[in-house]
Amino acid sequence: MLNRLEEFLIAALISAATLLTFVAVVLRYTTGTGISWAQELTIYMFIWMAKFGAAYGVRTGIHIGVDVLVRKLRPSRQRKFISLGLGLGAFFTAAVALLGTKFVYFSYQTVQISPDLEWPMWAIYLAVPLGSSLMCYRFMQVLFHYLRTDKLPGHHYGTQELPE
Repeated sequence: MLNRLEEFLIAALISAATLLTFVAVVLRYTTGTGISWAQELTIYMFIWMAKFGAAYGVRTGIHIGVDVLVRKLRPSRQRKFISLGLGLGAFFTAAVALLGTKFVYFSYQTVQISPDLEWPMWAIYLAVPLGSSLMCYRFMQVLFHYLRTDKLPGHHYGTQELPE
C-alpha cells in the first residue's frame, strides 16, 4: 500500500504541476492575466514530488551511485561496503528528518505564511521530515533485503524491485 501511495503522490504532483503551469501560461498569453499564485504552488509541488521521488529512487534502485571501486572488491568486502553505504544513507536521512522536524516546529511557532498562497510555511516545510523519513525507511528496507538475499533493487533486465 505504501508503494502505491508513494507512486500516486509523485504522479499526482507532477501531473498537477504540469497542468497548472500549462493553464497559467495559456491564460497569460490569451487573456493577458495569469494566475498570480501558480508559480509558487508549482514550486511547492515540485519540492514535495522531489522528496517523495528520492524515496522512490532508493526503493527501486534508480539513484545515481558511484560503485566502480566497490565492484572491484572481493564479494565479502563488497557486501561490507554496500551495507555501510546503505546504513550511512539511513543515518543521514534520519538526521535530516529529525532536523527537518525541529525546523517545522520552529516555523509553526513563527506563524510564517507563503507570499502568494498565504499558506502556513510549516505545512510546506513538512516535505522535508516526511520525505526524509520515508527515504530513511527505504534505505533500511533495502539494507535488510540486501542482508537477507544479497540482492539490490535495480532496473536491470530480469530484476525486480523490492517485494511489497
